[in-house]
Amino acid sequence: MEMRFDAYLEHLCSALGHADRREGLRGYCRGLMLPLARKSVEPLAASIDPHSVQARHQSLHHFVAKSDWSDTAILEKVGAWILPEMLRSGIERYWIIDDTGFPKKGQHSVGVARQYCGQLGKQDNCQVAVSLSLATEAASVPIAWRLYLPEAWALDAERRLRAGVPETVQFLTRPEIALAQIKAAQAARTPGGIVLADAGYGNDTGFRDGLTAIGALYAVGVQGTTDQCVGARPAARTPKALERCGAQASLAAPRCRTQTGQCESAGHGPACHGLSTHQLAGRQQWRFVLTLWGCACSGRASGSLAGQTAR
Repeated sequence: MEMRFDAYLEHLCSALGHADRREGLRGYCRGLMLPLARKSVEPLAASIDPHSVQARHQSLHHFVAKSDWSDTAILEKVGAWILPEMLRSGIERYWIIDDTGFPKKGQHSVGVARQYCGQLGKQDNCQVAVSLSLATEAASVPIAWRLYLPEAWALDAERRLRAGVPETVQFLTRPEIALAQIKAAQAARTPGGIVLADAGYGNDTGFRDGLTAIGALYAVGVQGTTDQCVGARPAARTPKALERCGAQASLAAPRCRTQTGQCESAGHGPACHGLSTHQLAGRQQWRFVLTLWGCACSGRASGSLAGQTAR
C-alpha cells in the first residue's frame, strides 16, 4: 500500500514544475492522511517530523502559502490516475456540484465570512469552496475546485492585497462558479454525466438555463416555492438510474411563463402537467427536467427523488 501511495505522489509531483516543491507536496499529503483533529500546517509538521518541527513547518508553509504551483494541474493529474479505473466498466456517470464549508475563527483567511456552513448546518464564520466531481455508483473524484470569494471581499482592494488575491479573480456567485466548472469540463472532454446539484444551485434560474444552453441533462433540487417550466425540445433518453427512482418530471408547452405562478403555453392557456419519467420516455416530442425534490410549475413540488442519493 505504501509503495502505491508513493507512486501516486510521484505522479502528482510531475505537475509541480520545480523539483524543490516535491518534498513539500509529499510531506503535506502524508500529513493529511494522519488521524489528526486539526490538519493545519503546525500540527502536520509536528506529526510528520517531530525532531525538526520548525524546519518542517517552514517548508510546509512555504509550499502551501508561497510556492507557485497550479491546483488545476494537480487535479488534472488526479483525474489522469483515477478516471481510467473508474470508467473501465460501462456504468452510468454523474457530475455532482456541491460546496464545502470550512469553519474559521479569524477574519484573515481568504474568503472568510459569515455564511452558510454545511459542516455546521447553519450560518457561521467560514470559507466555502465550490466543487465539481465525477461520480459513478462505485466511486467519485473531484475534477474542479474553487474557493468562493464573497462580494464584500471582491470589492475590498486593501483586503485582497493583504491576502494575496490575484486581480484576475472577480466576484462570481456559487452557481456561476459551478456553471463555469461544467463548461470547462466539457471543453476538456471530460467524460460526461447527468449533472446533480442541491437547491442551492437548482433554485437559480440562470444556472438551470445555462445547463440547458450547453445541452446538459440535469437533476437538481428546487424549493417547493420555486416556479419553473420546460419548453418543447427533442427529448433525451430517460436515464435508467433515475427511472428506477420513480422520479417525477414537469412538462409544459413552448414559451411557458411563470410570473403569475401558472404555466401558460403560447396561445393555449395553462398547459402544465406532471408526468413520470416512464411516461416521458415514450414522448419523444418533449425534453424534460428532473429535480431532486420535484419540478414546480405552480409553486408546488410534483415529484420526489429524496430516496435516491448519489454516492
